[in-house]
Amino acid sequence: MHVLMTVEAGNTNICFSLMKENDLIGSFRLSTRSPRTSDEFVMSLTYFFSSISMDPAEIDDVIISSVVPEVMHALRSAVVKLWHKEAIVVGPGIRTGISIRADNPRAIGTDRIVNAAAVHALYGGSCIVVDFGTATTFDYVDPEGIFRYTIIEPGVAVCADALKNATAKLPGIEIEKPSRILAKDTAGGMQAGVVYGYIGSVERILSQMKKELKKPECHVIATGGLGRVIAPEVRAIEAYDPHLGSKGLRIIYDLNRKDRN
Repeated sequence: MHVLMTVEAGNTNICFSLMKENDLIGSFRLSTRSPRTSDEFVMSLTYFFSSISMDPAEIDDVIISSVVPEVMHALRSAVVKLWHKEAIVVGPGIRTGISIRADNPRAIGTDRIVNAAAVHALYGGSCIVVDFGTATTFDYVDPEGIFRYTIIEPGVAVCADALKNATAKLPGIEIEKPSRILAKDTAGGMQAGVVYGYIGSVERILSQMKKELKKPECHVIATGGLGRVIAPEVRAIEAYDPHLGSKGLRIIYDLNRKDRN
C-alpha cells in the first residue's frame, strides 16, 4: 500500500502528515518561526516515526507545499538525507487540476492552490474554501476548476494579538468562544469581542460573496487550525476539514505520479 508524506509549510506551523492511499494515518506539527537545519528536521521526523512504530523506509514519496521560502532548503535537504530522493514541490510545472485566473497568478500561495484542488476534486460544483490560518482566506473555485476570486482578512489570532500589542494593559487571551457575549472581566470581554466579532465578519463576507457570485448553493468548506473555533458557529460553512491540505497534496501527487515514476 502506497504511503505518501505530505508537508505543508505555513507561516505559523509546518504540518507533516502520512497518507496511506487516501487515509490519514498520522501527523505532527512544528513551529515555522524557529529556524531549523536539515539535521534538526531529520531528528524530528525520526522521533515521530519512532513514536508511531513506523520505519521511515515505508514512506514511498514526499510532496511539499510551502509559503515560507526560508524553510525550503532545509526541508528538501532533510528529505534527501532520509530517503535519498528529491521531494515533489508544488509550484510551476506541477499539475494541480486547478487553473488560476488572477492578475498575478504567482502571487497566489501554494497552500491556497492545494486547498482549491482538494475542494474541487472532493466536492465539485461551485466551492468557497475558507482557510483559518495566520490570515483567513476565502477562495472561490468554479465548477470547471478555475480559481477566480479571493478575499483575505487578518486571522483571528492576529486580531487578538493586535489588541494586546497596541494597548498598555490588555492581556493576551486564549482563542475560544465564551458561553455568552456579556462578559464581566477584561479577558472575557476580549474573547467575546474577538470571537463573536470574527464570526460576524466571516458570515458577512460569505453572504456578500454568494450574493455577488449569484451562487446561493455554493459549497463552503473550512480548514485551518482556528477553524475549529469559528467554523461550527457559521451556518454557511458546510464542513470543517482540518486535513484538507493533506488531501489536496495527495490529489496533486496522484496527478503527477506517472511522471514521478
